Amino acid sequence: MGHRYDVVCDGLISKPRRWLVTGVAGFIGSALLERLLDLGQSVVGIDNFSNGSQENLDDVLAIHPDLKLQFEFTEGDIRDPATCAKVCKDVDVVLHQAAIGSVPRSIKDPEPYHATNVTGFLNILLAARNAKVKRFVYASSSSVYGDHPGLPKHEESIGKPLSPYAATKRMNEIYGEVFADVYDLEVVGLRYFNVFGRRQDPNGLYAAVIPRWIGNLMHGKPCVIFGDGSNSRDFCYVDNAVQANLLAACAPADRLSKVYNVGCNGRTDLRQLFDGIRDNLAKVRPDVAGAEPIFEAPRSGDIPHSQASIEKLKGELGYAPSHEIGPGLAETVAWFASHPERCSS
Repeated sequence: MGHRYDVVCDGLISKPRRWLVTGVAGFIGSALLERLLDLGQSVVGIDNFSNGSQENLDDVLAIHPDLKLQFEFTEGDIRDPATCAKVCKDVDVVLHQAAIGSVPRSIKDPEPYHATNVTGFLNILLAARNAKVKRFVYASSSSVYGDHPGLPKHEESIGKPLSPYAATKRMNEIYGEVFADVYDLEVVGLRYFNVFGRRQDPNGLYAAVIPRWIGNLMHGKPCVIFGDGSNSRDFCYVDNAVQANLLAACAPADRLSKVYNVGCNGRTDLRQLFDGIRDNLAKVRPDVAGAEPIFEAPRSGDIPHSQASIEKLKGELGYAPSHEIGPGLAETVAWFASHPERCSS
């Protein structure tokens, strides 16, 4: 753990706050809920269960059965301004995670992306401003780097968005900056790089690659690599993303920038990723030890490489990733192996 993160956590224990987590039933939202309850915070959550699940909430509340009263849940949609106003009432900090993900799905069907990721984002921003919330931290995405070729990615150099999803996240950043300048709301964007971990949804056509491959291997199904396997990503374990959220939520206002990368400054190609998942799973499921991926044509909108410069988050907020890709994959595979019911066949 980074020293700064320890200090922030100790401060929250001694002086609890009231938090709103949107998308609280998603895998990042539920990890935030889990950590905030660990720290004795009071949490308001909202989710419409389009991506998240009741199971994720049940998992967290099973870990903290005595803290159920510190969590108020609203099943609702950020596309509804009245719902946003209700959940922002008397809140100190908003951690806005609610969004629809997936680049390929956004290319196929852009309209819901705008409705949730842009209009919904604006609804929550307005509600937070009206409720006089002090700090608003939201999930942006590495997709805003688009066609910019540089590696690692630095916050000040972005390219042209390559998908409707990327365009929605860029709009979030523009709105966030405008609200910070015009309404004196402290707004911080976190550009997530390929976050993965426990409770991530492995099912469905557009599931993220790590849980999908774990599920496929557990059910003896093939794992598909689009392209030749040389595409690489900065895979970031969910506990690192939680740390970044709490650091951004608690940093003094004069230390804050408008946006930060959240990753590990590493690059793992898809071939290495497959081997890592298979080898971890083979420890408990020896039958998968010989599995090999199959290769298909590359997908449109996919960038070849992605890697986060995390100097800014480290330097300004004291971020120190607790998990590199190896330990993060080991924990994730172990979690899914012990929750086989979460991977449908």
